[in-house]
Amino acid sequence: MFSDLTTSVKGEKALTIVIPLLNEAPSLQSLHDEICSVCDGNGIDFEVIYVDDCSTDGSFDILTELHKKDPRVKVIQFRRNYGKAEALSAGFAHAGGRLIITMDADLQDDPAEIPRLIAKLDEEYDLVSGWKRKRHDPISKRWPSRLFNFVTARLTNVRIHDFNCGLKIYRREVIESIQVYGELYRYIPALAAWQGFRVGEIPVNHRVRRFGRSKFGSSRLVKGFLDLITVLFLNRYMKRPLHVFGLIGLCSFLVGCGITLYLFVLRLLRTSFLSNRPLFLVGVMLIVLSIQFISIGLLGEMITHSGSHERVYTVRRTLGV
Repeated sequence: MFSDLTTSVKGEKALTIVIPLLNEAPSLQSLHDEICSVCDGNGIDFEVIYVDDCSTDGSFDILTELHKKDPRVKVIQFRRNYGKAEALSAGFAHAGGRLIITMDADLQDDPAEIPRLIAKLDEEYDLVSGWKRKRHDPISKRWPSRLFNFVTARLTNVRIHDFNCGLKIYRREVIESIQVYGELYRYIPALAAWQGFRVGEIPVNHRVRRFGRSKFGSSRLVKGFLDLITVLFLNRYMKRPLHVFGLIGLCSFLVGCGITLYLFVLRLLRTSFLSNRPLFLVGVMLIVLSIQFISIGLLGEMITHSGSHERVYTVRRTLGV
């Protein structure tokens, strides 16, 4: 594998490293120096795409200097903060490498792991995710993350330990086959596995954060589980939304009709009046809800056939892209 990464093929880089960042100015020079040391030391032909998610601490100025010194540095700056998923999407769209590595810019991801990721990918995997087996984070982040990863692995049937690790390597065909938007970057391994790609994992070194603070708060766990519902729905019902909404609507319709028929029979027998039976209102409400659910399913079917995801971010400046 390494012999294939030493030269470009028809102008295509061997490796692209995509790094999304937000206010990471103190770490950028050290991070780039480490990447160059590792890749140059292993003879890897590479480029680095830094995606600045509208930083306000002078990160873009530092990236500009890095670009002037090293033409392998490419920079994309957003006009406003769009989030990590859109930053990754922009980096993927401009990646010129046959292999793509993603990592965070806070120096907690160790560039020294790059050769190990490449070597693991050579074991007939299409995507290899890092596993922060020993995390240098407070317990308030470690235990919720373990719960999240455990539940996600069981529900998606992708048995890896760390979906949230930013350090991953992909073959180019993987990023060309999946769409990353919203907050779904956490589930890239699951999305790739559902497309038929082979997903692997290796333990990686996770370092103590030297500068700044984490950009993710306690709401990350709640958002993560809500996104998990989205991913499961997209995987199972994206092409047939009427199956899920129609099933709910059908059940609601049958229960509602059963209730109203039962009360209608009682009224015919003159043993009960409907005006003092709240159950009658429940039956009617369930029938109305069934019509709404089926309508939602039909609308979903029409959107599925006519809609597509479009780029939602806007770029202010680029360097080398």
